[in-house]
Amino acid sequence: MFQEYITNQELDDLPLKSFEGEIVVVDQISKLRSAVNYLSKEKMIGFDTETKPSFKRGQVNQVALMQLATHKKAFLFRVNKIGLPESVKAILSNPEISKVGVAIHDDIKGLQRISRFTPAGFIELQQEVKDYGINDFSLKKIAGIVLGVRISKSQRLSNWESDELTEAQQCYAATDAWISFQILHSLSTATL
Repeated sequence: MFQEYITNQELDDLPLKSFEGEIVVVDQISKLRSAVNYLSKEKMIGFDTETKPSFKRGQVNQVALMQLATHKKAFLFRVNKIGLPESVKAILSNPEISKVGVAIHDDIKGLQRISRFTPAGFIELQQEVKDYGINDFSLKKIAGIVLGVRISKSQRLSNWESDELTEAQQCYAATDAWISFQILHSLSTATL
């Protein structure tokens, strides 16, 4: 049903796609309640994190941003500013809410360095796509194969700890979580 691999050339020929819904930056505790209330009602959300890149050997930065996205809304939690509140950990520990992403083991480990929680309901896309014969495992390539779109990775190495996130950073972060949601939704409606 899906091609096993996609070349960089094939990927470059695909249309560029980014998240077009509402982006909510949660950088203060006062913005937390409405975000958590919204997400707690969802059955499936896209999940990702961002960390300020380190260019020094041995230096590892903490997760600065966690993204949780639905089809229409993306919430960008500034973990470096608000930490990992109990209400957010409740979502991450809720087995009734599927949280889908790529390379999520490292993301979860990074979040647990900030505050311990029991992860539940996480779905690793790299594992899921194997059932469909896909053997390219980067988010960019999975999006190309499953959705026929290209996503930008230009902001990946930007400073996720800066005082304000740029519009480009917000769009990139929202897209990364949302595209995982879209991929799993597309796979679940496809037949094996």
